[in-house]
Amino acid sequence: MRLDGQRESENVDDVRDADGGGRGGGLPGLGGLGGGRLGLGTVAIALVASYFLGVNPMTVLSVLSGGGPIEGGSSTQVQRPQPRATPAEDPGARFVRQVLATTEDVWQTQFQAHGARYPQPRLTLFRGSTPTACGRGEAAMGPFYCPADHRVYIDLAFYDTLRERLGAPGDFAQAYVIAHEVGHHVQNLQGTSEKLDRLRGRVSEAQYNAASVRLELQADCYAGIWAHDTQQAKGLMESGDLEEALNAASQIGDDTLQRETQGRVVPETFTHGSSAQRVRWFKRGFETGDMAQCDTFNTRAL
Repeated sequence: MRLDGQRESENVDDVRDADGGGRGGGLPGLGGLGGGRLGLGTVAIALVASYFLGVNPMTVLSVLSGGGPIEGGSSTQVQRPQPRATPAEDPGARFVRQVLATTEDVWQTQFQAHGARYPQPRLTLFRGSTPTACGRGEAAMGPFYCPADHRVYIDLAFYDTLRERLGAPGDFAQAYVIAHEVGHHVQNLQGTSEKLDRLRGRVSEAQYNAASVRLELQADCYAGIWAHDTQQAKGLMESGDLEEALNAASQIGDDTLQRETQGRVVPETFTHGSSAQRVRWFKRGFETGDMAQCDTFNTRAL
């Protein structure tokens, strides 16, 4: 991915040395796997629960914090660690700021085309754990979006996990992760996340999981739109970048993760979609660049 000379977002808060969190951080080659503690079988509590057992990650956040707002919740006052100034030579943080900036450009243009304004999300770089309006955020959950405070949260150690344990190397795979979480921000602005949250407790667990899959696949499609528009406007993609993103989407499909961890696939517990579905919807966004083509909620065939 060609990011040299690209602007850096001002919407990134770095609390890695301010929140008292655990060890970890860095892009591949720039840091360890959180002291070597993260592995496919022990990616840890919330990531295991969300991907392998079919539990929504934001639900785990709420449980870990002893309750509190979850997806679709209202804005909540949170005692946040004070951000620090990130050293200019920190390549991991710079990469995140540049990728986030590309998402800002894409979605500002997309929203303007529909006669709307795009309120940009903020992104928090943390290490170990950090307070959020959705409960206590844990690095073990991987990157996540909290709709209650309009923030994306990332512990950079996840990128090591993505490469070394989940089999998805490459900088564009890492960028796809950010674009997917920003896709959830777009859904939050559209009211889609809130509609899903209203189903909680009103439908069966299998029905809620099925709706969650549609939400996640739409976020994948929105990530595809980001890749499409970024390439069209700036030509940032290099040979092999698309394959990196598609491989990442495939490696974190529910069926692939369940097969690797529990030796069997249980479709009714899927919360993010199968590998084939995640690849298909990312490709649809990438090939069309059209938000209307990302309507996963009104199609029978995913």
